[in-house]
Amino acid sequence: MFSRHATVAAAVLILFASSPRQHLRASDEVRPVRVAASRESMGCVYSIVAYALDPDRAKPALEAALDEVDRIDRLASLYRRDSALSRLNAASGGPAVPVDHELFDLIAEAMTYSVDSSGAFDVTVGPLLRIWGFFDGAGRVPSAEELARARRRVGYRHVSLDSGTQTIRVDRPGVEIDLGAIAKGYAVDRAVSVLTKRGIAAALVSAGGSTINGIGAPPGAPAWDVAVQDPLDRTRVAMRLSLKDRSLSVSGGSERHFDVNGVRYSHIMDPRTGRPSQGVLAVVALADSGIASDALGTALYVEGPQRAGSLLDRHRGTEAIFFVPDRKVWRAIHLRPAS
Repeated sequence: MFSRHATVAAAVLILFASSPRQHLRASDEVRPVRVAASRESMGCVYSIVAYALDPDRAKPALEAALDEVDRIDRLASLYRRDSALSRLNAASGGPAVPVDHELFDLIAEAMTYSVDSSGAFDVTVGPLLRIWGFFDGAGRVPSAEELARARRRVGYRHVSLDSGTQTIRVDRPGVEIDLGAIAKGYAVDRAVSVLTKRGIAAALVSAGGSTINGIGAPPGAPAWDVAVQDPLDRTRVAMRLSLKDRSLSVSGGSERHFDVNGVRYSHIMDPRTGRPSQGVLAVVALADSGIASDALGTALYVEGPQRAGSLLDRHRGTEAIFFVPDRKVWRAIHLRPAS
């Protein structure tokens, strides 16, 4: 199963990269220069910090990486009616639809996490987000009848993929594929690919602080230093983590939630019950890619630390830090796959 690596006190939600703590020696003749760029896309600010010997060549690389993020938004956004994903969802309940190879592969990968997590991560969770008011931001508790209707339109088993014909079929009207839980991670992965192909060897790519990938390390440091925000107090840092050639995602309910009669409801749903997941404040997932850290972070948040072991064991190289309530504060539980 899994091991409890550490238990500490604190919590999470947004992350940011600090400046490297060391610099190159004064005797070094050529020093990498810090360059940065940012852009609003996919409902958040994507930011890139990089170090390069030639900043004039690096700046176009950063802009190209952000252009790639915009392209993924046009491909996989549910909020854009003209996206390829929205057009696919419009055909729900009908015959199989031919799909571009990139979207097909992205949905196929998302489906593997749905199957592997037994539905804790589900690509068809969209109707639940709508009925609970998270799609438009006006949170509400649905009636039992509304919830029952929505649950009939949720379930990854309604989605079938045919790799031979590169088609996807959703077998019930009203079921929709929602890639929101991994789209940011995929966009980060694509941005990283653009940067590395253009010769950027040290960069930190952040999607609104919730998904971050560290390429290499900044000058004079072994890794990128990332601060994890306290989920109960946004002015405090819960802990600092090192990131090198790895992705980190934060899944938490403090950013999108509403309170009714003293109960907090967050946007992270347990698709199997149709209700917002409870019992965890936030999860930090570390993995080899943004898609993996995003998908596993969501699944682990739903499963909780007591049921996380088997899922982590199936994904070597991953780690999870759970922030759980502990009286009026919290404690962190650090889990790794069993050796």
